[in-house]
Amino acid sequence: METARRHIVLKQVLWDYNIPIEDIDAVLRGDLNRAGHYNQEMIFLKLLESYPWFTILELMSPDQINQLLTHQLIKKLRSPSLRQKYEFVQKRLQQVIPTAR
Repeated sequence: METARRHIVLKQVLWDYNIPIEDIDAVLRGDLNRAGHYNQEMIFLKLLESYPWFTILELMSPDQINQLLTHQLIKKLRSPSLRQKYEFVQKRLQQVIPTAR
């Protein structure tokens, strides 16, 4: 996804905070630890609750998603249907992309 579109998507998910979009993007990419009070996991969680799967795949690599999509994170999803959906996604990703143990 081109940078301008990426920034629009990220700005929409964190519209209620005055955090520079470049910082949010850097946290999501793993270049910064925090933007305001948000870390990478928190931004990823907001993305999961706000956007379709294919948009998330445009924003992040499958390896990044595989690392962040943990049981602990899935439990934090507000919607039971989203929890079920991402439990399935997590299992499929782990079959395709082995995690480092």
